Amino acid sequence: MPSTHADLARQLGELLSPEAVLNGAAAERAYDCDAYTVDRSKPTAVVLPENTDQVAKVVRWCVANNVPFTARGAGTGLSGGVLPALGGVVISTKKLTRIVDIDVENRCLLAQAGIANKKISDAVKQFGLHFAPDPSSQSVSTIGGNIGENSGGPHTLKYGITVQHILGVTLVDPNGEVLKLGGKLQGGPGYDFVGLIVGGEGTLGVVTEAWVKLVPIPKAVSTALIAYGSIGDATHTVADIIAEGTIPAALEMMDRGILQAVRLAFGLQYPEGTEAMLLIECDGELENVAREMEIVKQICNRNKALEIRVAADEVERAQLWTARKKGIGAMGRIAPSIVTHDGVIPRSKLPEMLDFVYAVAAKHRVGVANLFHAGDGHLHPCFYFDDRDPDQIKRVVEAGEEIITRCIELGGSVSGEHGIGVEKIDLMSLMFSPHDLAYQATAKRIFNDGMLCNPCKVLPNQKTCVEHQKRWRGTAW
Repeated sequence: MPSTHADLARQLGELLSPEAVLNGAAAERAYDCDAYTVDRSKPTAVVLPENTDQVAKVVRWCVANNVPFTARGAGTGLSGGVLPALGGVVISTKKLTRIVDIDVENRCLLAQAGIANKKISDAVKQFGLHFAPDPSSQSVSTIGGNIGENSGGPHTLKYGITVQHILGVTLVDPNGEVLKLGGKLQGGPGYDFVGLIVGGEGTLGVVTEAWVKLVPIPKAVSTALIAYGSIGDATHTVADIIAEGTIPAALEMMDRGILQAVRLAFGLQYPEGTEAMLLIECDGELENVAREMEIVKQICNRNKALEIRVAADEVERAQLWTARKKGIGAMGRIAPSIVTHDGVIPRSKLPEMLDFVYAVAAKHRVGVANLFHAGDGHLHPCFYFDDRDPDQIKRVVEAGEEIITRCIELGGSVSGEHGIGVEKIDLMSLMFSPHDLAYQATAKRIFNDGMLCNPCKVLPNQKTCVEHQKRWRGTAW
């Protein structure tokens, strides 16, 4: 076992190359958290492998030396999923960015796990195909991270989440063995281990490659941005559209807080008195799209829309998407720290839940803005604060837990796409019985029966993690 941090970094450098290992204060600060900023934990070293064999070498070395390891993509996660909770080695997929194979005839593609989500669609656009899952961070978030968190995105309502679009993975398991699970064909015989890996948050091994499903680019797309003078009018519109039997490709909502941030950041202008906006997109065959958008506009007008803007071309469409795609980043104009929560409720509970979110924020004296996937009741309350103030951190954590607890009480979920990570691990027992959690732990042990592979995540085992933290801190990992 290495005796010091420098010794550990040196041995990893001998295993790969000195240039493939980062350590020291700068690396510790850059890799001590993801975009969720409340919890932090420093890694001992960061490695930058370039292929599956190198990842396997690192994992086997970590196992042999009893050193924890955590896989990391772009670090855009929002639940602390890539936090190196016990220190140790961060395995970055920064250099795993190749597209290995494109099979146009069978509409699938094999890519390394570190490639940005959007680059997959860019690579096959010439063939009239795309990768449907589109988290708002898709220009930088990696396919490996999307797999780990089972990410969604604005088009989840119609196209589904990541798990519906992953055909197979190459996995380095927690012992350093390379497994090929699934392949080009979806729904093969036997147990669905691919479905278990997707959403496993990196606790079941390190995904290094994935076969993804490609779907045709819609022949026609129509996008509208609708302004409302009240939150209630916007949420009632959402319910009425779904009740009508129309399923848009995207049905997103933004409140005044988000719109103020976007106005400050990008100079976008909205009608006087706007309290909420819906972004609605319909796609498919030209005639169907025109009919769906006409139904949408009628419903919006019935619910007192202040303004309806429909994009005339791709340039205008991109402009209408700015508020939704750039909203979280724009919040940096308002406060230095943002925590974006992630809970799901039945659509019918949207007006009640939003009132509750604003009341909780006022109670805990924290700022909040909301943008979310309204069509499937998937909330993203964004708390803005200053994480240099411990009291503000405490209030933000308490407010978030109160909101997610209410989601569960209303028949919803503790998470829709951000995962559990370290953020929500103590809330899992509110949604699942001890029996349910025991079965999940059994499933985890199929791949990971130890505490080295992305420890202290997903399942509520904090007592064990605290004991291990004391042990590893005493050993300087």
